[in-house]
Amino acid sequence: MLSKRKKTAQTLDDSKGNPLPAVYDSFLQDLKDRIRTAQLRAALSVNRELVLLYWSVGRDILTRQKNEGWGAKIIDRLSDDLTKAFPEMRGFRARNLKYMRAFAEAYPDKEFVQQVVAQLPWGHQVRILDGVPWTDIYSNIKYTCFIEHYIVFIHLHYVSAV
Repeated sequence: MLSKRKKTAQTLDDSKGNPLPAVYDSFLQDLKDRIRTAQLRAALSVNRELVLLYWSVGRDILTRQKNEGWGAKIIDRLSDDLTKAFPEMRGFRARNLKYMRAFAEAYPDKEFVQQVVAQLPWGHQVRILDGVPWTDIYSNIKYTCFIEHYIVFIHLHYVSAV
């Protein structure tokens, strides 16, 4: 009795000598590409959430300092308490909390942060805050265009490469 299975072209796997379908290599490459793309998308999603969290922490510090008269020392206390509560995280040092505050001050518009700014990694945000001489970054048209072009560059360079 003849087998009703359709036979496909086969090649030999050099490492074990077992026959593999001819399309195996392209199938494997497709899986690798999809896995890398999923990993990158997951990392970008985590980054976005972290940047949004840092913005909201900074906004809340600003609000409390303005409305309740909290001084600069509150940041040191917050740093100690948050570091104790989340010892596995490194993002709650006093210096980083000050960056969060500056970040929220530079970008008062939550919608702009969600749509544009949160696409950049936190380390890039810090470098930009350190390198930009003006205090009201958000209202500066040149800076807004720079951010948008930078995001396009990052996506073309890293996301498209996957």
